[in-house]
Amino acid sequence: MGDYVTRLVVGVGGRAGVSVAEVCALIEETLRGAGLTVEAVAALATVEAKTAEPGIVGAAERFGVPLVGHPAEELARISVPHPSGAVREAAGTGSVAEAAALAGGGELLVPKRRSMAATCAVATVQPHDLRHHGDAEVLDAGGALVDLAVNVRADTPPVWLKERIAACLGDLAAYPDGRAARAAVARRHGLPTERVLLTAGAAEAFVLIARALDAVRPVVVHPQFTEPEAALRDAGHQVGRVLLRAADGFRLDPEAVPEDADLVVIGNPTNPTSVLHPAATLAALARPGRILVVDEAFMDAVPGEREALAGRLDVPGLVVLRSLTKTWGLAGLRIGYVLAEPEVIAKLAAAQPLWPVSTPALVAAEACLEPSALAEAEAAAGRIAVDRAHLLAGLAEFDEVTVMGEAEGPFVLIRVEGAMEVRTRLRALGFAVRRGDTFPGLDGSWLRLAVRDRATTGRLLQALDHALALAGR
Repeated sequence: MGDYVTRLVVGVGGRAGVSVAEVCALIEETLRGAGLTVEAVAALATVEAKTAEPGIVGAAERFGVPLVGHPAEELARISVPHPSGAVREAAGTGSVAEAAALAGGGELLVPKRRSMAATCAVATVQPHDLRHHGDAEVLDAGGALVDLAVNVRADTPPVWLKERIAACLGDLAAYPDGRAARAAVARRHGLPTERVLLTAGAAEAFVLIARALDAVRPVVVHPQFTEPEAALRDAGHQVGRVLLRAADGFRLDPEAVPEDADLVVIGNPTNPTSVLHPAATLAALARPGRILVVDEAFMDAVPGEREALAGRLDVPGLVVLRSLTKTWGLAGLRIGYVLAEPEVIAKLAAAQPLWPVSTPALVAAEACLEPSALAEAEAAAGRIAVDRAHLLAGLAEFDEVTVMGEAEGPFVLIRVEGAMEVRTRLRALGFAVRRGDTFPGLDGSWLRLAVRDRATTGRLLQALDHALALAGR
């Protein structure tokens, strides 16, 4: 995957007994003729009746992508540019390949191509909803759902932090002064203050990066938090994607990132995969003239902050983003920060409005960076690791559930057949979980679960057992 990726779906049709070799050869020839790459293929798609055809199943396995089956009646409703009366009579649609390729709502790039016993067509995948976030799963629920969709630590902010924030309310008549909070961040990471920028959460930092750093060839490594790509697109950038694969445990090969990318964004640990990339692997992405953005919003949930790059001075072009909203339950207050070379910090600061961070948020930042708070965060990270192990052990009891990647964050990513129905069933049973199909690189078979205490996890596992039984009827 050494190129910018436009995600593709290949619609496939075939006669009974078509071979894997013929299907693969047709797909490869079709892609090559259109100047497209096999690495860009996100899925093969066909009519449900063909999802057990060995040649088509084997082709999907060989390409390492899912095979998506669509009901014949659904494909029959899709207008295709090259219909066949014989195919319509046999399958209910004028072209299985074209209709299946278009079923995801994308644009047809390559019309139907034929071999002796197979057909294929290529379409783009409908763009993901980059603005969908976990809070959408619990909005308007009135507290009726157990929240496993949002990755903010439960039972936060703690009482002592609420008291510190409340104590500053008498100072709201004055404009915010961020000097003390900025100095606290600098001390925490052993950096000069010139390398620190306070922001209204990591989300603001992504907007500043998109608007102020003049990237020409930005690349986002997916699956990951979608806000960086959304901010880049909003700023007018054409964004390249590098899609990590489940078959590789969603681990990064630095060679997958195009050499000419001048801005690379990756999370560590990555949301939603929960993969913790080695610091050396990420540092290997650094190049002269390249900005390397590492989103460490969940790093303080990793015991010892293993593999952190925050505070490193030996990685050229490094920009590290941190958030205080996850561990401390401050999503509604909006506080985070950027660590980077002084020249980069100056550019980002010039794009900020005056007083971008409120006084209560600044007070919270100082409080959360005190030694006692850092010790509390480290203890919480240890508990999260224990609770995550309990969740993973419980999930391992389900044959229908696969945990992908080695989870190191306060959430886990699972693959389950009928995930969208399972999610709906869980909701009816009182649990909100995060859908995975809005993350580039994932589809509707994925769900993300926040790590909670053992009692909550026990209730979730019981509900999941019930949901799977209902979905399997």
